[in-house]
Amino acid sequence: MNKPILTFVAAMVLTITITAQVATYQFTPVHQIKVGDTEDQCSSGTCWSFATISFLEAEIIRKGNKPIDLSEMFNVHHTYQKKAESYVRYQGKQQFGPGGLSHDVIHIVKEFGLVPESAYAGLTFNEVRHNHDGLDNLLESTVNTVLKKNLNANNQNWKKSVTSILDANLGALPTTFTYEGKEYNPITFRDAMKINASDYVSITSFSHHPFNESFVLEVPDNWAKGSFYNVTLDDMMSITDNALAKGYSIAWDADVSERGFDFGQGMALLPEANVTKDELFKKVITEQQVTQANRQAGFDSFETTDDHLMHLTGMAKDQNGQLYYTIKNSWGTKNPYNGYQYISKAYYQMKTVGIVVHKDAIPTEIRKKLGL
Repeated sequence: MNKPILTFVAAMVLTITITAQVATYQFTPVHQIKVGDTEDQCSSGTCWSFATISFLEAEIIRKGNKPIDLSEMFNVHHTYQKKAESYVRYQGKQQFGPGGLSHDVIHIVKEFGLVPESAYAGLTFNEVRHNHDGLDNLLESTVNTVLKKNLNANNQNWKKSVTSILDANLGALPTTFTYEGKEYNPITFRDAMKINASDYVSITSFSHHPFNESFVLEVPDNWAKGSFYNVTLDDMMSITDNALAKGYSIAWDADVSERGFDFGQGMALLPEANVTKDELFKKVITEQQVTQANRQAGFDSFETTDDHLMHLTGMAKDQNGQLYYTIKNSWGTKNPYNGYQYISKAYYQMKTVGIVVHKDAIPTEIRKKLGL
């Protein structure tokens, strides 16, 4: 299934047009990066692939290629196979399910390449929407049966069952395909799009590990035990602002369970405890002050959890001059901003779990501290 690409001009018109739709908050673009169209992950837990693929689509545009619609399910198919093997090797002592992180996509890109949506939509039986309820249950049942019956003891044939389930539900992975009249395989297509997986780094900011070093972030969806560079909150904000100012977008992993995160309103705020439901989004509020300490306390108490990945695509200011980040969600277009949301800086500071960014988007002095 091909999905149309949203051009930069259309995105700017969209952003300016929607300024007047919510009277309480009125937004004006400050930075807006060229991106693809808004997607809908539908009934699937694959936000990690949608967000990171949107991020890579923006990278392809930034590098001078034409806008393109990339396949999200190519990564899902490959990642589920790796996740199943890891789950069995760890004897079921880790999470198994549809969730993941941005580095899962980056790892697949490095090992297996990229394909366009036209070559692999991940839809079978004339489906037009992703629904992974059956797929997720089948795969979980399979890996648990492998462990229960010790099917991995003598051979690895059980892996073929996992692949067969994925092929039946998503389609067999393409080995070659034609795009705009030229034949590719996933590796040659990745290289044609100028994507180098080694250029992208994961960043976080938590004080239970030393700053300016890397550590394996302790969230359930980090099944791959991926490492993140740990920076101070101030440095994380500097990386974010520097990236957007220089035309680099960001893959964003965050907590969206808070009352201040509202897709229907197209916003995310970090209200003080005394702000009532009637006041939230209906008047301009004063938000909480975020520090390294209270950010850490939220993570330690599980008030901040790894919920959802999105694509940070720009920055805007409200009528009072306050700055917000613009994010492209993967929940369709049915909100005031065609699927986008405005995220306050306070919300971003408190609820960011991690980000993935091109290493060249990191300020020079921070890169030196990280050894990049």
